[in-house]
Amino acid sequence: MEKRRLGRTDLYVSKVCLGTMTWGQQNTEEEGHAQMDLAFERGVNFIDTAELYPIPPRAETQGRTEEIVGTWMKARGNRDRVILATKVVGRTENDWFRGGRPSRLVRADIMDAVDKSLAKLQTDYIDLYQIHWPDRAIAWGSNPTRVTNPLEPFEDETPIAETLAVFQELVKAGKIRHLGLSNESAWGAMRFIRESEKGVGPRPVSVQNAYNLVNRTFEVNLAEVAFREQVGLLAYSPLAQGYLTGKYDHGALPAGSRKQLFDRLQRYEKPGAAEAILAYNELARSFGLTPAVFANAFVCARPFLTANIIGATTLAQLNEALDAADVEWTEEMQVAVDALHQKHGNPCP
Repeated sequence: MEKRRLGRTDLYVSKVCLGTMTWGQQNTEEEGHAQMDLAFERGVNFIDTAELYPIPPRAETQGRTEEIVGTWMKARGNRDRVILATKVVGRTENDWFRGGRPSRLVRADIMDAVDKSLAKLQTDYIDLYQIHWPDRAIAWGSNPTRVTNPLEPFEDETPIAETLAVFQELVKAGKIRHLGLSNESAWGAMRFIRESEKGVGPRPVSVQNAYNLVNRTFEVNLAEVAFREQVGLLAYSPLAQGYLTGKYDHGALPAGSRKQLFDRLQRYEKPGAAEAILAYNELARSFGLTPAVFANAFVCARPFLTANIIGATTLAQLNEALDAADVEWTEEMQVAVDALHQKHGNPCP
């Protein structure tokens, strides 16, 4: 599988990254191990997880996903062959991360988070440690198509320079190798870069944001940042939480689907979304591809992409997602996709 440089580092990651957020909730430890075995057999060397996982987040399950990744690496003895990414939560009132209090991107909380992740992952270092979401008042995902209210800063907002300095401590201590951002805006990414160039802390190497056929907001401002600053996209939700597989077309609700189990897919249920999703799924079939392969192939072909983060609950789904890495994305496909995007825009930012 093609490997791509992670930012300006000496690490090269597979263009498909294995996402993990279902392990410990929808998937058992054994199933998570089987997914990692299959992905690595097919050329993946990059795993993405988070202290938050599994999803949906709950106090009772928080941290199980990292534990599953950790037991797999220990059992396989392959830590040196894994490029491992995890995340610290941003500002949250959920108190189960820090032992009964809210969490912020301040030194005490970041140090607590990284030590817990290292213990669960059974490793001495994390290759890519990401800020899951900002400590700022900002629309979720940080790239809305419109802002309805002024985003006044929190009175106790943690300055980016203060957070960045903590990451510098972690690098010097050998606990992490590189910093990544997630659910971040162009302003936020450039602010981190600016502070790092002033010598405050490590330079970010990636931005993990949602990106798919019905949400191309990354292209509005962040694509230029990715190109010029070598801070590439780690794209999550390439299948729009399953909507771009076709399984929810025409109002279908399959038993055992995330929509049926958790009803947390509102990001992909906004006005105009159903029409756009169906149009892309039908376009995929017109090219002789399943909607899932087509949607993943689109993401894999983007020039500002470092890695496409795929996720699955079955090995069959995982194989299908991996197959997309081998699809030749043609100019005809791109023209057809762009025509639909011109008509439907970004209904699911």
